[in-house]
Amino acid sequence: MVFLLIFLIIILMVITLKIKINFTDFEFNTQKHNKLEKDYKIKITIYTFNKIPIIKTKITNEKIQQIIKNPKIKEAIKNQETKLIENRKDIDINVIKSIKNIKIEIEEIQLKITIGTENAATTAFIIPILSTIIATVLSRNIKKYNDKQTFEIKPVYINQNLLNIEFSGIIQIKMIHIINTICIVNKKKRKGDKNERTSNRRSYDYSYE
Repeated sequence: MVFLLIFLIIILMVITLKIKINFTDFEFNTQKHNKLEKDYKIKITIYTFNKIPIIKTKITNEKIQQIIKNPKIKEAIKNQETKLIENRKDIDINVIKSIKNIKIEIEEIQLKITIGTENAATTAFIIPILSTIIATVLSRNIKKYNDKQTFEIKPVYINQNLLNIEFSGIIQIKMIHIINTICIVNKKKRKGDKNERTSNRRSYDYSYE
């Protein structure tokens, strides 16, 4: 009975896991030499039972640079890039589609985008389309509307290409959505393998006719 109770508690702890990511002062500007500003901070907190924090970590530009400069990490990244290039034809589209089941909830967002192109007409054409796309995505993922959610896309007409993104905000992902996505992916893979085996079996049978 005690073991069953412990098992149930562990299951509850896992399915109620929640990952909260807090972005602060994230800025990308194509007109600067270092396009990504170095002062940004990313704080990741993992909760269980939706409210109890169990893991906290902070990511800064300095930490990321230390990781990237590590020879083992460089080699691992290079190997992964090679594998992706060599196996790009084998990428399962269903897996990519299934990732959409991972719901991202936006608690807070301060987003400002400044766009300019070499052609004023092109800039004027892009702004409303991009505004509509981003507004639609945000409306589907915002958990609860409040005064901490601001969004602005601003055109600039300077006859040159410019993209400046300023972003701060808090997003969260629930483990139950990740588990659900993994189950869907595995189910589709098993179904695909089963269909492939059936197809191979039929081809083998026909070869004797």
